[in-house]
Amino acid sequence: MAQLYTRDTQAIFWNNNASAIQRMLDYDYTIKRTKPSVAAIVAPTSGSKFEKFFYGPDEIMIPLYRNTAEAKVAQPQADVLLNFASFRTAYDVTMEALELGGFSSIMVTAEGIPERLARKMNATARAKNVIVIGPATVGAIAPGAFKIANIGGTIENIVQSKLHRAGSCGLVTRSGGLFNELSNIIAINADGIAEGVAIGGDRFVGSVFIDNLLRMEANPEVKYMLLLGEVGGTEEYKVIEAVKNGQIKKPIIAWCIGTIAKYYDSGVQFGHAGASANGDMETAEAKNKAMKEVGIRVPASFNDLPEIISAVYHELHAKGIIKDIAEPDMNLCPKVRRSKQFICTISDDRGDEAHYCGYPISSVATPDTGFTIGDVMSILWFKKRYPRWAVDFLETVLKTVADHGPAVSGAHNAKVTARAGKDVISSLISGLLTIGPRFGGAIDDAAKYFKYANDNSMTPNDFLNHMKKEGIPIPGIGHRIKSLKNPDLRVEGLKKFAAANFPSTPLLDYALTVEQLTTSKKENLILNVDGTIGILMVDMWRALGYTDEEIDVFINAGALNAFFILGRSIGFIGHILDEKRLGMPMYRHPMDDILYDVKKAENL
Repeated sequence: MAQLYTRDTQAIFWNNNASAIQRMLDYDYTIKRTKPSVAAIVAPTSGSKFEKFFYGPDEIMIPLYRNTAEAKVAQPQADVLLNFASFRTAYDVTMEALELGGFSSIMVTAEGIPERLARKMNATARAKNVIVIGPATVGAIAPGAFKIANIGGTIENIVQSKLHRAGSCGLVTRSGGLFNELSNIIAINADGIAEGVAIGGDRFVGSVFIDNLLRMEANPEVKYMLLLGEVGGTEEYKVIEAVKNGQIKKPIIAWCIGTIAKYYDSGVQFGHAGASANGDMETAEAKNKAMKEVGIRVPASFNDLPEIISAVYHELHAKGIIKDIAEPDMNLCPKVRRSKQFICTISDDRGDEAHYCGYPISSVATPDTGFTIGDVMSILWFKKRYPRWAVDFLETVLKTVADHGPAVSGAHNAKVTARAGKDVISSLISGLLTIGPRFGGAIDDAAKYFKYANDNSMTPNDFLNHMKKEGIPIPGIGHRIKSLKNPDLRVEGLKKFAAANFPSTPLLDYALTVEQLTTSKKENLILNVDGTIGILMVDMWRALGYTDEEIDVFINAGALNAFFILGRSIGFIGHILDEKRLGMPMYRHPMDDILYDVKKAENL
């Protein structure tokens, strides 16, 4: 891998660290990335489906998932995991990601992962050819392409340090704070960095100095490298060997901080867990000397770094190895941004013409467009344009449930309200309010319970016993008038349509085996129209490729009952207009149809 990240790199962010995510998105907007660098967030304790963030002046929604596996399935293109879990769970999160596969790099921000676990984690990553940055790191950056979380600091500091576009230096440090400082020093004395990694401050980190420097050696954008080590460890000696054997040919500037350690009587740990010398070879002074002996450019002190950076840069520039860099156009993030109160993902009324899920209204409204009301329902309700057989089924459902006469509760209420002189809207609402578990609502429950039984491989007898234990009559089974000898022609029509047009009807087939058992007990315990519609809806969605989880969301949201509501509204409005047309008077129910059982109230 010559380049760690590109402008197309996307990450899954483990833990909803809102400020770090927002900094990444502000960077994306500043450098004019075409898609956000954060594709998904893993938030195990969240009940939400998404989180809103600013993308410049506007907002975007980033989906939330309960675990890494779900996020990776939904966002397979995201090959970077940004592990912001605590040190107690960071190891488990990383190991799960390595087992899942599909990640080219994993960043671990937690500090203090037990050394035994850190070593096992790093060894597993190496075996799977996955780059681990950290533990105890602020991350990495490919200027002008992708940056991890908080590295580089604020947008103002990023631009000042020329981290908004690629320069010529490859920067590798242990320290995140000094990474930012060095980025600024390189920007002042040269043309900025092409790629930078803060490998982390723990004693055992995933990718070490040599891993990153060898990659930068292969990256044509990197013309020279700067290594900032520290007291403790021996990783710098691997770099020395690579220079000696010719693996690294590009110029390297290097310095190990902690040279003051020699003035202390005993060993001192300097901040990081790894910043403590356990022998003479691990001292900063010894490592600086060894690096200088093989030709690595080592300053006399940290304060002399700017001078050496400037000298190397100008030397390579004079040779034509480094070219002048044109400053790219940037977006400016607004200082003040206002969060939106509502979200709409199905239609857009901005511009010259409103759109239905990406389709201009003019492209769907007239007969010559080929769109029918079922097409419009599929794109506005489910955000997909269904094939013709599915659209025809939706319209068949609407026509089937449009009306069932004036005696049913909804039509009755609508008629009574219209005769009271109320308007069409009030009368329609009066009728719609009767739709529920006993009237129309069985569509949702039939789909829910039959799907549950089928998903759990229940026999018809098991299903009946299950519903009996639950104390729930089987939704979608039974009719007051219709029976095996007097079948409901609406049900017959739906079954005939499905047989001729559906790719398959496994749930309907299962429901019909249940019907055989229920009708053996009582003739009118047939699969009714509500049950048939709900069950065939599930068969339709499965045939269209929806997952069981997506179908459950539709059912729980009441999408099935929505078809009954929409269809029956046609009939209700018809009855309302009929009352208005006939000029019918106020309705009063006949007293002889009421059982009066009124006793004198008790005195207390």
